[in-house]
Amino acid sequence: MMNDEKGMSQDERREFFRIDDSIQVNYRAIKRNELPQSIDEKLQGTDRFTVMTRLQNISQHLSAPLHRIEQRDPDIADYLKALDEKVNLLGQSFLAQENDLLARPSRSVNLSAGGLAMDITEKLEVGSLVEIKLLLLPSYTGVVAYGEVVGIDEVTSGDGTYPYHTRINFTLIRNSDQDALIRHITRRQGEMLRQRREKLDQEQ
Repeated sequence: MMNDEKGMSQDERREFFRIDDSIQVNYRAIKRNELPQSIDEKLQGTDRFTVMTRLQNISQHLSAPLHRIEQRDPDIADYLKALDEKVNLLGQSFLAQENDLLARPSRSVNLSAGGLAMDITEKLEVGSLVEIKLLLLPSYTGVVAYGEVVGIDEVTSGDGTYPYHTRINFTLIRNSDQDALIRHITRRQGEMLRQRREKLDQEQ
């Protein structure tokens, strides 16, 4: 396993916060011999899809130096921030060519950095392996991971379009992608708390 990949134990997964979110997600069941030895090997063919994730990782790494520059010279810091925004726009234009997932409607999922749960149309077997692509908005973060089905419940409510509530644990994911998921979940938690406070203020 490469240094930037991670396999997680059950105890590690329990430590992650979970949120209900709406994201674009695609999965496909795979056989064990399709599981790559290295996720970096698999990602060589998905450069456009993961370009924003890599750009955001670079920005995250440069945030401390940028803060120091901002304290010394705010004008230079503003210029560098504008350049960063331009690069992000270019990254989004590359991602826009990955029409397969962008064209799909958002799906309701229960999401953490260690796995997800969602309602799907087909009944997978517990222990099945899946390849998963996640597109996190509004950051356009593309994440590719591999996971194992750990639970299935039949959905009795709704219109029956997605009758199987399926829980998947990530078994192979890059550390950088897991960090991107944690950042996304933290932002979404902050937004939800802010909306809840605003609603309470309006009701008072």
